Amino acid sequence: MHACKYRERSDEEPPHSGGVLEVFLVFLRLGFTAFGGPAAHIGYFREAFVLRRRWLSEADFAALIALCQFLPGPGSSQAGFAIGVQRTGGIGGGIAAFLGFTAPSAVIMTALATALASGAGALQGPVAAGALHGLKLTAVAVVAHAVWGMARLLTPDRARATIALAALAIVTPGGVATQLLAIGAGGLLGLVACRDAAANGAPAIGRGPVSRRAGTVALAAFAGLFLLLPAAASLWGGGFSLFSAFYRTGSLVFGGGHVVLPLLQAEVAAPAGVAPDVFLTGYALAQAMPGPMFAFAAWLGALMPSPPTGALGAALAVLAIFLPGQLLVFGTLPFWTRLRANPRAAAAMAGANAAVVGILGAALYQPLWTSAIFTPRDFVLAVAGFLLLAVWKVPPWSVALAGAGASALLALLAV
Repeated sequence: MHACKYRERSDEEPPHSGGVLEVFLVFLRLGFTAFGGPAAHIGYFREAFVLRRRWLSEADFAALIALCQFLPGPGSSQAGFAIGVQRTGGIGGGIAAFLGFTAPSAVIMTALATALASGAGALQGPVAAGALHGLKLTAVAVVAHAVWGMARLLTPDRARATIALAALAIVTPGGVATQLLAIGAGGLLGLVACRDAAANGAPAIGRGPVSRRAGTVALAAFAGLFLLLPAAASLWGGGFSLFSAFYRTGSLVFGGGHVVLPLLQAEVAAPAGVAPDVFLTGYALAQAMPGPMFAFAAWLGALMPSPPTGALGAALAVLAIFLPGQLLVFGTLPFWTRLRANPRAAAAMAGANAAVVGILGAALYQPLWTSAIFTPRDFVLAVAGFLLLAVWKVPPWSVALAGAGASALLALLAV
């Protein structure tokens, strides 16, 4: 395996600081348009923050994704939170990113839960189903575009291309543990295969937006809440019980997305007495929402059999399930930033970044391709979406609207 050189894109400038409102508005748009689950969100984030706005370099973006893959919690939401922090130089940007990205799906899920509780029906039919399928096809195109672009920059030689292929082979069978294994193996291989990075040193990355003291406080807060909330729930019940159950779920789940559902069923729905059909209905609706799948917590929080319920229960559930992941990524950022400045760590990160490309490639196949591409027509629409992104440089939200509209029209014509 040949040694590989770790290098940044020469045409990328270091990101300048931005305002909290700017971060909120950008993530709010993504919160309304980023369909397809965590893998697709990575593609949307890359398009928005690496290619269009250049808030991050490809290497910084891949390193951030690698960090979030290691931590429990919703990986794409943690990445968005960290991007907001880095953009504004403080936690305000992270909170703005979280609110913008999460609020649309959380509000919609709360409204649907309220409608269910009041006996209202939901929109159904072939046209709606066709539109949702079109959004899945758009997710395939977005992730394919992200894999293509990241592979060109992060696997430019035989060594890193081999690491990416090995990661894809490890992760494709499925399981969150395989993702952690692939990134860890990529880092170890990078130490051996990317020794030029260790010799030449890592690029200067500055002090970073989070101090070690602030990071330590965040990690202590995560551990303290994890240990004390169950005691508070046993003493006072009510909102403490709800918050504790969702906080524990967010603290223990790796991989986010669909992985959180079994834990929510065991930790929240079953003990609270939420009916299985109500749980599964919310699960189906959550898959059709833009933004993070963890917003499914709003559905369960709003439909809890005992108070707090409704909008208050939904808000507490959403805050509790996202909070541990955000505390962990905020607490880890200052140490991660300094680690990347070490030459040997730069070599390991080159390998880990290549592994991220392989992981994203595996996600392109499963669950995106296998759950969306069923017919030749589906394949054509997905390729069309890819070309709109790669050749015509159409924004992803426009491609999503076009894909949903085209698929809905074809479904209507088939009736």
